[in-house]
Amino acid sequence: MIGAASAYALALEALRNKGRTREAVLARLRQVSRELLACRPTGRDMNRAITRVLDRAERGEGELWKEVLSEAEDIAEEYERTERKIVEAGQVLVRDGDVVLTHCNSGPLATIAWGTALGIVIEAWRTGKRISVIATETRPLLQGARLTAWELEHNGIPFKLVTDSMVGYVMARGLVSKVLVGADRVWRDGSVANKIGTLTIATVARERGVPFYVVAPTSTFDLEGTPNYDIIENRDSKEILDIGGVRIAPKDTQCLNPAFDITPPDHITAIVTERGILQPPFEESIGRNLVG
Repeated sequence: MIGAASAYALALEALRNKGRTREAVLARLRQVSRELLACRPTGRDMNRAITRVLDRAERGEGELWKEVLSEAEDIAEEYERTERKIVEAGQVLVRDGDVVLTHCNSGPLATIAWGTALGIVIEAWRTGKRISVIATETRPLLQGARLTAWELEHNGIPFKLVTDSMVGYVMARGLVSKVLVGADRVWRDGSVANKIGTLTIATVARERGVPFYVVAPTSTFDLEGTPNYDIIENRDSKEILDIGGVRIAPKDTQCLNPAFDITPPDHITAIVTERGILQPPFEESIGRNLVG
């Protein structure tokens, strides 16, 4: 998960600066933390991990880089256990013969060991369920085409790759049994920030009566904030204007390139966590399972 990657990034930074004073290293870690958070403002999991590492660094009494590395390792080990529980909890959702649609990448390549949404699919296949997958290519960075497709092929799982704009077609044709996606942030009302295009898929799924499941560890839950498009960054226009370094649009084309969107709770069938499957109304199930 991105939180573990951020924690290890801070550990590397602490190691690089180990010859400096404790105050200087702490200042550097705070600066790098701000830079990391600015790269992924939707990432609640990243925020939690960075906060943990900084807290450990500031209160620790041993050698600073060792303190930071120890906390990063603790976070990674916890995430691995969490992912395993998520994968196990989600098995009840996948049935023999299902065709599962996925978006972006939520497999082992994006996490510590097991994956989340795609991890459920991989485990279902390993345990003998004869399933297949429709994977969106996930424009503009093609995580589905580059990563999800590779993981599915690597595990021998039958799949078809589609462009994001083909989702309406495959659902209208009845080619999808259910949708499983990951999440960058889940708010207390059940709203979910995830890779751009998720909202479109959820909207079509709702219209067509296709179950839409979000799979997320509790570390991605934001119980204090409210859904807010202001936290979603717009990325470099070249991601849209170029493909493989080749310009595909006219010279003066202006772009809008948001990295994430927000899916409202009434579009979501259930949310799978390491603590079990949360059912709507989400305000109640999240409050009951995650608060206190």
